[in-house]
Amino acid sequence: MSVADRIATPDGKRRYVRALFATIADRYDFITVALSYGQDRRWKRRLVDLAAPRAGARALDLATGTGDIAFALAARGARVVGLDVTLRMIELAREKLTTRPHGAPPVRFLQGDMVALPFPAAAFDIVTTGYGLRNVPDLNAAIDEIARVLAPGGQIVSLDFNRPSNGLVRAMYLAYLAAVGAALGWTLHRDPDTYRYIPASIEHYPGADAVARMFAARGFASVRAYPVLGGLMTIHHAVRD
Repeated sequence: MSVADRIATPDGKRRYVRALFATIADRYDFITVALSYGQDRRWKRRLVDLAAPRAGARALDLATGTGDIAFALAARGARVVGLDVTLRMIELAREKLTTRPHGAPPVRFLQGDMVALPFPAAAFDIVTTGYGLRNVPDLNAAIDEIARVLAPGGQIVSLDFNRPSNGLVRAMYLAYLAAVGAALGWTLHRDPDTYRYIPASIEHYPGADAVARMFAARGFASVRAYPVLGGLMTIHHAVRD
């Protein structure tokens, strides 16, 4: 069964994504740098700049991975919770806590699901996510949960791959990611399918403009989609009404 077939249903995608990220967690930081041409950290700094957290702001970083965005938010003075569905990611993020300078702002890391957040309504001023929305089994449910936990006037900032609207560009982009992913999958895991999930997930993703409309339909205002890497990536920024 192909990767596309395995993620064709919400339940199938949920199972596949959980197994995949448990497998790649220890290589995650390397892969994000490799597939972003070394620009991943710069894009995440731009995301945090757009969030512009004030001192004491309550921030939630979803699909936190090993905590890059969560730590950057904390460095700006926010009180941060990082959440990820993959336990190994949370373990790696917590290991980074031990290497931070004495007196650095605390960050709390929890295992949890983006479509069933373990927080009360209006608990946060900022929600961020890097490469998170594309991976959820139910995008509408994830956006509804983000809206629920954001206080009125709170903001969501999301970085992710885009699905180019131009058919030729999209085909070339997905072919490139499939070839690179297969090579990395074989080199790192002896399984060429490991990172073929990325182009498969992009093919099933609605794209930047459609995601912006989904935010607007679910109670967000001032919805903006900032193209990154010539539109191959996107940062979404929106404010909760």
